[in-house]
Amino acid sequence: MKMTLETEPLILQIKRVSSDILGKDVTTFKGFSERQLKAIAEQTILVEMGIATGEITEATQDFFLKSIKDLVKNFTETLKGLMLVTINKLYNAILDLIWNSIKTATNVVLPSFSVI
Repeated sequence: MKMTLETEPLILQIKRVSSDILGKDVTTFKGFSERQLKAIAEQTILVEMGIATGEITEATQDFFLKSIKDLVKNFTETLKGLMLVTINKLYNAILDLIWNSIKTATNVVLPSFSVI
């Protein structure tokens, strides 16, 4: 006997799968972000103190400011990569749910979707 898919339960399943993936990855982002932001803030304070005390001179100031810029760039590039991984996981999980729902409702074997 074939089942008929219903919109609301399918939406709820998609939301649940999405929340599960996003919730786990947000925890990862949060831990990574906090550690990295702390390191960036500490480095900024060290540079500020060095400039204020004269330990960092005009001749070396650009070097230390560039190191902060590099920390921020690495931080944002890593976050961008983590977000892309999360989006790919979400895409694959939602398609897997939809394919399995159709298979279950129709008893028809569907072609595999392309995993990204």
